[in-house]
Amino acid sequence: MDAGDPDPAAEDPYAHALRDGGGPLFLRRADGGSMPTDVGRWCAGADAADMSVLHRCEGSVLDIGCGPGRLVAALQELGHAALGIDISAAAVARTEDVGGSALRRSVFDRLPDEGHWRSALLMDGNIGIGGDPPALLRRIAGLVDPEGGLLMVETASADVDEQVRVRFDDGMGHAGAPFPWARIGCHALSRMATATGWTPLEPWSVGERHFLELRRQDH
Repeated sequence: MDAGDPDPAAEDPYAHALRDGGGPLFLRRADGGSMPTDVGRWCAGADAADMSVLHRCEGSVLDIGCGPGRLVAALQELGHAALGIDISAAAVARTEDVGGSALRRSVFDRLPDEGHWRSALLMDGNIGIGGDPPALLRRIAGLVDPEGGLLMVETASADVDEQVRVRFDDGMGHAGAPFPWARIGCHALSRMATATGWTPLEPWSVGERHFLELRRQDH
């Protein structure tokens, strides 16, 4: 893009929120309902709940949907080789600003070191990427080491399993393009895991946030 061309992300509420370091920012459902996001937390440093996940990671780590990069930066400080991927240019730029490494890619694009990542992350609801959790789990099974690669997933607090269409909305009349999304709780995710190349391990919670560890099973 030429320097003088308008940035197509300029009207995207998500990109605005990342550049500003805070909201308000909502995921607005097609039925009119909305889910608030915690963009201020995403743009801050890794907190205790995040660190409970990062300390379980092994070796090289791929952060899928890395957002503003707090986890990539924290992983690098812990001595891990870490890479974030995100389809948002604003997310990649902010990750690089905080010292992390990131690429503007979808998880379904060709990625570096496929089949060799020791750990992968789906934090902040990113199990919803693509609106098809089984397809996402199968894809990540091909990204991590088939001999015991790990996937750390932040799950919904409720025992839900739903696919929806949403868009980012700032609550002030600005909305992004719609995209497919999903919400899934721990029990439903455990059931999906065994059918998509994973063994569910230990679920845990820190405050109001809930997590499940999966380990790759090579069939």
